[in-house]
Amino acid sequence: MNQQQLHSVLESMRLPNGAYVASTSDDYDYVWIRDVCYAVMPYLNSKCSRYEKAYHALLTLLRKYEWKLDIHTEQKPYYLHEYIHARYSKDLEEIPVEWGHAQNDAIGILLFGIGQGLQNGKPMLRDKVDHRIVQKLVDYLECLEYWKSPDNGMWEENVEIHASSVGACVAGLKAVKTLVNVPSYMIEKGEKTLDELLPCESETKEVDLALLSLIYPLNVVTREQAIQIVDRVTDRLERERGVIRYENDIYYNEGSEAEWCFGFPWLGLCYEQLGELDKMSEYWSKTMDITPESGKIPELYIGGTNIPNKNTPLAWSISMAYQLQVRMAEMQENVS
Repeated sequence: MNQQQLHSVLESMRLPNGAYVASTSDDYDYVWIRDVCYAVMPYLNSKCSRYEKAYHALLTLLRKYEWKLDIHTEQKPYYLHEYIHARYSKDLEEIPVEWGHAQNDAIGILLFGIGQGLQNGKPMLRDKVDHRIVQKLVDYLECLEYWKSPDNGMWEENVEIHASSVGACVAGLKAVKTLVNVPSYMIEKGEKTLDELLPCESETKEVDLALLSLIYPLNVVTREQAIQIVDRVTDRLERERGVIRYENDIYYNEGSEAEWCFGFPWLGLCYEQLGELDKMSEYWSKTMDITPESGKIPELYIGGTNIPNKNTPLAWSISMAYQLQVRMAEMQENVS
């Protein structure tokens, strides 16, 4: 499988407005802030404009709901629908159904991605309005007191304080602190909470796949913490065809936890970050073993089987595999 094949699959999920649907399935044919940020990571160092156009779409979306930011930079949201929504229609409109919208990590990764783009010379902000939205996102996290704010987390489930959410906010605030006003105490309090939570994800989850985000792409943990995270994830969550999100996960559980495909390339990217290139290669091989000939990597395989769920392909899975493939090619080039 070559990079072009993965690129083609990823592009099949790109919308005319620049955003990406999470999948082409009926269940996931929506725009999630988080998923868009992860989907476009392969384009961060690319000369093409897909990276910034995806963020422009998200900023356009937030312009529509700037009134909500104005309210909740002064007053904490109480009901879930009051939070900045996590998912939207393909036309970038809120969807009026109940959902676990308290997802601080989505705001954190959005800020992080904007900062990363600017560091790479990309025109991330189109005008003063985009700049104003970024400032209001920071103010929103401040109003939430994100460092002690229980949220639904990356998996959109039980409300508690999640290390992956706190870490995303820390990374996002650091990434934009030269662009807008970020009070230093906000970062300091987040880092303190993160140190108190780690190596656990939350009060109810000792080990969680979401913790990998703290290593890659966020890079907000020490090397020792990162090694502890990958060791615990591989020891307790890794399975034959992917990585379970956490122990006793009930999503698509038909006798055992569902095995998430992006876990393998994600681990590979974490090992690359740690400089353990043999382990990176190992997880690239594992990624290839579970990748269909079409390149359409699913969200997950139902536990203990080779049966994918309907969310195939998943943009996040394709993006992770694509990024790892690029790094493998670069490593092999350097060796030769």
